[in-house]
Amino acid sequence: MAYRFLTSRVVPSSNRLSRRSLFIATLCLSFTYLCYSLLFCSDAIMQSEGDEPHRCLLLHSAAATKKLLQKSSSYYCTPPGEPRGVRELSPSAGAGARRPGGGGGSGGGGSAAARNQSRSSASSGAPDRRSNSSAAGAGAAKFGNKKLPNAIIVGVKKGGTRAVLEFIRIHPDVRAVGTEPHFFDRNYDRGFDWYRGLMPRTLDSQITMEKTPSYFVTREAPRRISSMSRNTKLIVVVRNPVTRAISDYTQTLSKKPDIPTFEVLAFKNKSLGLVDTSWNAIRIGMYILHLENWLQYFPLSQIHFVSGEMLITDPAGELARVQDFLGLKRIVTDKHFYFNKTKGFPCLKKPESSSLPRCLGKSKGRTHVQIDQEVIEKLREFYRPYNIKFYEMVGHDFRWD
Repeated sequence: MAYRFLTSRVVPSSNRLSRRSLFIATLCLSFTYLCYSLLFCSDAIMQSEGDEPHRCLLLHSAAATKKLLQKSSSYYCTPPGEPRGVRELSPSAGAGARRPGGGGGSGGGGSAAARNQSRSSASSGAPDRRSNSSAAGAGAAKFGNKKLPNAIIVGVKKGGTRAVLEFIRIHPDVRAVGTEPHFFDRNYDRGFDWYRGLMPRTLDSQITMEKTPSYFVTREAPRRISSMSRNTKLIVVVRNPVTRAISDYTQTLSKKPDIPTFEVLAFKNKSLGLVDTSWNAIRIGMYILHLENWLQYFPLSQIHFVSGEMLITDPAGELARVQDFLGLKRIVTDKHFYFNKTKGFPCLKKPESSSLPRCLGKSKGRTHVQIDQEVIEKLREFYRPYNIKFYEMVGHDFRWD
């Protein structure tokens, strides 16, 4: 009917060939119009992820659809080079909409400015600060990289190493392992990758630290640490060797109540004053012997000595020198400490995030075993020549005599 109507009105009935050609041409134009209509509307109905780059290219290449693209917020075209699965959801999805695998976004999260800021942070390595506080807290632990330590507290046992670690780690530029890794004395065969895995994540501006006080008396430790890095900074917390030995014995006695008395372990022959240097509690305090081993691999300028006695009476002063040695700004000061009379040593004042002051554990500040004064005097005589050589070597008199 349409064919008869068109051909009867436009072309004389005598010319059937012309009428037929006109109908075909009209039909082709109609079909062409229909194709273009479907082509421009295809983005509204095509949801295939694989066709998305083609749709974006088509829309951008058609000048007539620029306004449509600018007004539409129903989808986001992934730019070349950007990973899939990071598309912004439309504002219609709500303020609480989340990216696939990402954190919560705010109402304006789909804007171009927000996308640019997110990409800028990712390319510069800066943390992505999101409005969701729980997501930010979980992501904070992932910032930075695990690195081998820049500084190690290598000794000595019962000298005050735990106090130094706890005090210095409140500095914002220091991240430290809480437990003792014992890598360079017991776990060296596990390899540096295992050791690095124990470290906390740190930013480039932060120092990674650990403490294992048995390193100082381990023969192989200096060489092994040197093989890791000759630039490693070393901290040694020393204490009057007689007091240190008694503290060492007190700790052992709390774990093994049936061990011999201090006097029996300390002397080969008490009447002759022959000290048993094979007993570890005695040998650790012969600081000069251990230091000579370290100086074969590290210059004295890379070793800092902390006074265990001054750490109790002037913690801020000792920590100031530690911060200087590590090249840190003096942030840990006397405002961070108070003296705990019950324990007999300083504690950290209450941090803003806690309701309680921060003191060392119950194992710190034990009452020492009572030792006969004659035994103490004999040990002082024994240590005196070792102490004098140690003072001369490090250029500091610790006044233990």
